[in-house]
Amino acid sequence: MKVERISDTLHVITFSNGCVLTLVGTAHVSAGSVDLVKDTIEKTNPDRICIELDATRLRSKEDKKNWESMDIGKVLKEGKGFFLLANTALASFQKRMGGETGVKPGEEILSAARIASEKNIPLTLADREIQTTFRRAWAKSGLWNKVKLLATLVSAAFSNESLSEEELEALKKEDSLESMMNEMAKELPTVKEVLIDERDRYIATKIYQAEGCNKVAIIGAGHTKGIINTLEKLEKGEIESDVSKLDEIPKGKSWGKLFSFLIPALIILIVVVSVLLSGWEQGLRAFLMWIAACSSMTLLASLVSLAHPLNMLLCAITAPFFTLNPVLGVGMLGGWLEAKFRKPRVRDFENMSGEAMTIKGWYKNKILHALLVFLATSIGSMLGTFIVFPVLLSII
Repeated sequence: MKVERISDTLHVITFSNGCVLTLVGTAHVSAGSVDLVKDTIEKTNPDRICIELDATRLRSKEDKKNWESMDIGKVLKEGKGFFLLANTALASFQKRMGGETGVKPGEEILSAARIASEKNIPLTLADREIQTTFRRAWAKSGLWNKVKLLATLVSAAFSNESLSEEELEALKKEDSLESMMNEMAKELPTVKEVLIDERDRYIATKIYQAEGCNKVAIIGAGHTKGIINTLEKLEKGEIESDVSKLDEIPKGKSWGKLFSFLIPALIILIVVVSVLLSGWEQGLRAFLMWIAACSSMTLLASLVSLAHPLNMLLCAITAPFFTLNPVLGVGMLGGWLEAKFRKPRVRDFENMSGEAMTIKGWYKNKILHALLVFLATSIGSMLGTFIVFPVLLSII
């Protein structure tokens, strides 16, 4: 395999069978990248175009009314609240970067897809589903790393720090999404494999397997080195060309499931021991103290998140019972009820990523507000349970 470096953003790769791949590394918020994509396709006249995008993200970018089919309540009931939070933070980060540079995020990728449609050129969506990437990263992370992952995403979305002229120019030459992924990888080395290495291999393999002998691939600049290295290994037969395993979601660790059942088991154990040592009255006192702590912290969290009054009451009442059932969660109920009591409007879907960049937006936007209630009540219930443990042990 021969690699010819035309520029920092353009490489021409010739394989042993004589087929050619033109690899275009772009920044997702650069007007120059949009022009580069159009010029490259025009000059090479490819028989296939490959883009760093998955089917779900392409639909969301092309279909302006895609948000109409989104059911926030269903998302929360299916246990995907944290993934929606991550996606929202990621979209907000890219929107902010696009606002800094004056270019709509991912426009160069969309332009390649439009050109493929206009010229009737076969199109390959080479990236892995973003949900699969996040779910694999989530499954491979411990509790602390999960907290750090969400914190990194949210802090990037909320940051209102302006970029200097030098940083803006650098951003136009790089891939803003990959820049964020790289930052997360530094903070979370355990998920670097999922966020960066796996996607390099996945995208490279899909490009390599795509039909055509004169292909153009549009990728984020941050992937260029990894993809070229993977293509060399594929050409030499050093790695498998089957990436189906990278689409699988790892099963959660058994100790993680055990831990989720440990909390209700300990609560029940403490109450039972209180009864055996001090009688029913002491056991009932311990049980009521735990209920009071769990309910009050959940109520406080729902107050902070300005949940609907009836939602506050229901979350506070049900929080202890949800804690005893590891399959359920009061956050799921709180978020779902908030979306029911205050139904999202058209503007909420349209302005979601933009309003996610400000704290005010999380209270104003009804979708984001439902997610905020989901997160706040989840944390409140958890804090209430852990805070009361030392008190219950002291009673024993």
